[in-house]
Amino acid sequence: MKREALIGALDLGSTKTCAIIAEARGDGKTPKARVLGVGMARSSGVKYGAVRDIEETTATIERAMRDAERMAGVKVPNVFCGVAAENTHWQMETGLASVTSDEIRRQDTDRVDEVARAVSLGDGYELLHSIAQEYKVDSQGGISDPVGMTGLRLEVEMCLIGVHAQAAQNLGRSVKKAGYTVGELVLEPLAASLAVLTSDEKELGCALVDMGGDSTTVAIFHDGKLRHVESVRFAGARITSDLVQGLSVTQADAERIKERWGSAYTPAVNPDEMIELPGTAGQGPRGAKRELVAHIIQERVDEVFGLMLGEIEKAGYAGRLPAGVILTGGGSQLHGIVELGREVFAMPVRRGAPESGISGLVDSVQAPRYAVPVGLALYGARRRVRYDDYGGGSVGRILGPVKRWLQEFF
Repeated sequence: MKREALIGALDLGSTKTCAIIAEARGDGKTPKARVLGVGMARSSGVKYGAVRDIEETTATIERAMRDAERMAGVKVPNVFCGVAAENTHWQMETGLASVTSDEIRRQDTDRVDEVARAVSLGDGYELLHSIAQEYKVDSQGGISDPVGMTGLRLEVEMCLIGVHAQAAQNLGRSVKKAGYTVGELVLEPLAASLAVLTSDEKELGCALVDMGGDSTTVAIFHDGKLRHVESVRFAGARITSDLVQGLSVTQADAERIKERWGSAYTPAVNPDEMIELPGTAGQGPRGAKRELVAHIIQERVDEVFGLMLGEIEKAGYAGRLPAGVILTGGGSQLHGIVELGREVFAMPVRRGAPESGISGLVDSVQAPRYAVPVGLALYGARRRVRYDDYGGGSVGRILGPVKRWLQEFF
């Protein structure tokens, strides 16, 4: 196994940190990732996608990476890390350049792309990704790749995604203290889309809703491009808190009840079914209807889905997403959540777990909670394989600063 083909992927969440070790396979057209090892550790040093406690986050990374490397039987020096949407800033920019030859060449698109990127993202932000939304040739728009066309003027509409520099630096410090370096930062919804969305879904139009511990993020894809991303601070942790209040149980007990008996869709629960609640000192055994648990959960998830639907409408994609909504992330594993989603969104809804493009320890990662780390591994595989196809070199040359551009992927 070539050391250059090894990939480390790290997903730092508010409740868990997941690490994956994989090997890049395939070729430049169909890069794949062979999963070699998986590690997971409970996390409390990250809040709303930002590192709040470097020491705790470092320890969590060490535990997750140690387990993944032990399972894989190999060590990696670099990791691809996810960046939460909460720590990013979006803006649309236009680039314009004249065409200097008989037909448009790749050098022309590179030049007009650079013009669009040559803007300030605001104080405290660095360029994370730039994604060409469309090109125009002599004012004729809707072009995804103008190379080979004829024209005098080339224009691009570019989506620039900046990451908050302090958030990126704190993440990098935590990774470095754990004994690794950040090879590249990747926006989490982009990573997740590689793992759970099909090319047809992205082309037709769909919304990827990633339900994490602290926040829920919606990413809209249309015509094969990422068009909109937004997060709200309502997710799994808020559901757990609702159960704590509604059932008078501890945080740990509420989490267990949610995982074992929880449902996001009350009609799917037997109204006569009872569950046993943990007793407290002087209280003795207690019982509650499972329907009550489902009602508490459904109220909160319904609110979150309503906010996501509002974002879809605000972005101008109401009625324009024939591929529907794909739910992913740990929170999407709730019983009945797909049924509730179909009611709220009034469009097709499915639960998304990593499936295509991966081999090896597939059974260990085929769950919605692994969408981001598997996506990071697939992103890393694309970087490794496509770089090798273009001449190769030391791994360090493709890994570097935060600025990375995703036009070849989206």
